[in-house]
Amino acid sequence: MRKWLLLLAAILLEATATISLRAALDHPAWFAVVAIGYIGSFAALTFALRQGMGLGVAYGIWGASGVALTAILATLIFGDPLTATTGLGIALVIGGALCVELGSQAAHARKEGIAS
Repeated sequence: MRKWLLLLAAILLEATATISLRAALDHPAWFAVVAIGYIGSFAALTFALRQGMGLGVAYGIWGASGVALTAILATLIFGDPLTATTGLGIALVIGGALCVELGSQAAHARKEGIAS
């Protein structure tokens, strides 16, 4: 459970940092949030990996969720368009990350079944 909370923290920090990049265009003080967000995100991702989360799973979910969350936040905060094509892209990215997770779980279950 802890590794998933760490991954969630990594996702939220990364999305915050990326959204802050946009804010920093007009207000350079936001670059501090950008730096803290990215450093914190990579630290949380590292800790999730240390807790035993697989790299492919962690990176896939982190990347896909970050893309989706950033696109949604950019629409809500900055009024960026959220078109049907964008929505389809978000769904495909999340679906791909889900496939990686399910494949990883199946491989882990087979490995434990062989070892038993």
